[in-house]
Amino acid sequence: MGPRAGWRLGQLVKRLDQLLAADKSEVLRKFDLTMPQYSTLAALSASTGMSGAQLARASGVTPQTMAIILGNLEVKSLIERTPSPLHPKVLVTKLTREGRALVKKADTQVQALEDQLADAYQESEQAQLRSLLDRAISLLEN
Repeated sequence: MGPRAGWRLGQLVKRLDQLLAADKSEVLRKFDLTMPQYSTLAALSASTGMSGAQLARASGVTPQTMAIILGNLEVKSLIERTPSPLHPKVLVTKLTREGRALVKKADTQVQALEDQLADAYQESEQAQLRSLLDRAISLLEN
C-alpha cells in the first residue's frame, strides 16, 4: 500500500483541486487576475452577455461576491455593463476588447498547465480518469 492508502477519495479530490488552483493562481498573477475574476471572464468569453446572477452561478460564488468581482473587472476596463433591454434593472455584462484579449492570453497559459497535468497520463489513462470522474459527478448530482 502506498502513502495515500488511508486517504479518503474526497480528500484526494480536494488536494488535487487545491494544488491545481494554486498553480492556476500563480499563472493568473502574471495577468493581475484572481481565480474568481478569471472564471468570470472565461464565462463571459463563451457568451454574448450575462447578468450578475448568471455569472455568480457559473462561477460558484454568491451574488454579493460577484458584485465585487464585477466592480473590480470594470475598474480594470475588462468588462462593460449595460441595462438589459428586457429588464432595465438587470445589468448585462460583456467583455471589452481588452477583456477578451486578456482572457485569451490567460486561458492559453491555464490550458498549458492543464495540458501538462494531462500529459502525465497515457491517452487510455486520460479516458479512464475522465470516465471515472464523470461517473462520480453523475452520482453526486443525482
